[in-house]
Amino acid sequence: MNIFHRRQGQMHTDTCYFYTQTIQDFKHLLSDDYLKLIVIRSLQYLVNNKLVKIYGYVIMPNHIHLLWCMLRQNGNESPAESFSKFTAHQFKKYLAKDKTFLIQYKSKKEDRDYQFWKRDPLAVPISTDNILIDKLHYIHHNPVKPKWALCKLPEEYKWSSAKFYASGEDEYKILTHFRE
Repeated sequence: MNIFHRRQGQMHTDTCYFYTQTIQDFKHLLSDDYLKLIVIRSLQYLVNNKLVKIYGYVIMPNHIHLLWCMLRQNGNESPAESFSKFTAHQFKKYLAKDKTFLIQYKSKKEDRDYQFWKRDPLAVPISTDNILIDKLHYIHHNPVKPKWALCKLPEEYKWSSAKFYASGEDEYKILTHFRE
């Protein structure tokens, strides 16, 4: 295993990570704004309970990127594990209204009925402010890329921290400026 790729439960506290979590089979599950709000609510819980600090994020149609720091465990699990479990449970609950859509996420594994997130998210430790700034730039420009074309300017995309860094506005109250 590459030393820069850690399983979500193996992130260390007080280290900032560039974290990428992808929807199973790269499906565009997160095109639905209600499902994006589930992601936001989970992040709000983690921040409000002082389990993580979030320095940057973007929610894309089939993945998310976070720049975050684990502050402490959430009981017996890491905040990243709590995030994955909570969002998957809420996705299932929401999608259960339309069984034809939910069935797309049926798991072949014996330990679960459905799988929304790919098994191993990417967690890359951030060692310097310059690397963090580069990653912020990367995630903020993700929605602008021609592949996605979700907005013209990064700060126009509602599901990102770009507006926070451009104007100080944090609609969801989950962000800490990385210089703090």
